[in-house]
Amino acid sequence: MPNVAIVGATGAVGQEFLKILSERNFPVNELRLLATKRSAGKSVTWQGRELEVQETTADRFKGIDIALFAGGSASTEYAQAAVDSGAVVIDNSSAFRLDPKVPLVVPEVNPEDVRWHQGIIANPNCSTIIMVVALKPILDLAGIRRVVVSTYQAVSGAGREGIEELENQMRAWTKGEDLAAQTFPYQIAFNLIPRIDVFQEGDYTKEEWKMVKETQKIFHVPDMAITATTVRVPVLRSHSESINIETERKVTVAQVKEALSKAKGVIVEDNPAEDRYPMPWFSADTDEVYVGRIREDFSIAQGLNLWVVGDQIRKGAATNAVQIAELLL
Repeated sequence: MPNVAIVGATGAVGQEFLKILSERNFPVNELRLLATKRSAGKSVTWQGRELEVQETTADRFKGIDIALFAGGSASTEYAQAAVDSGAVVIDNSSAFRLDPKVPLVVPEVNPEDVRWHQGIIANPNCSTIIMVVALKPILDLAGIRRVVVSTYQAVSGAGREGIEELENQMRAWTKGEDLAAQTFPYQIAFNLIPRIDVFQEGDYTKEEWKMVKETQKIFHVPDMAITATTVRVPVLRSHSESINIETERKVTVAQVKEALSKAKGVIVEDNPAEDRYPMPWFSADTDEVYVGRIREDFSIAQGLNLWVVGDQIRKGAATNAVQIAELLL
């Protein structure tokens, strides 16, 4: 059984790693919990064991087989040290995702890419993961010429601070107090913010470029036409995405529903007559990607519209990383 380290063990994704390792009965010999200096010394209960959190340093990876990095600056600081110690790193940050020497893997989409890793495997951006799981069956069925995606991203995508900020603003609003904004550039309660991460080339945000470039890499279609608009919404958990697709070949809605229904990790929830469609409230704390509102786009010859929802902390981060670790085993 492998020795496993979790880097960033006390954060939102790190805590989810612990939960998912248990739920999936991932075989673990030693579990080593690493975090920042200020979290060192904390005690965490896992599977009836009391584990002490240690400070992340370059020498903490001796004897570790798989190192799960929850994200943040620790990846650029310590991933290479982990690899040098003999561990395979599964990294949840954006540091290595577009490195041509590092596979970017979603197990339902491109599991074969794990084979060519050189010590580091990158976990894609949460919004990208949710999208490509839904798009892969359509790509296989009809090819994809163009993708237009708009996201509705939960505050937990910004970590624990994002959750606390929305909760604090809601409490303040009920008391008639001022709503303080620190994590987000503006008040998020009762609001939408059409900016996630920093602005970059062409006035697209970093989050939007992640969805474009990561999807092209995962699908091995470097010229796939993709455009994205990413929006923060006052939802605690689970990201939603409105996706418009132009396929290479004409397919019916029935064919698309059938392909998605057979796809691993996808649940089709699409019954307009009964008012059934995916929503973040119902997808939270699950691992599947939910797809609904599947319909033809009548404005173009081979167009489709989808509404896609997934828990970005689980499938969009921790679960996907643990699934990659399962592929390694």
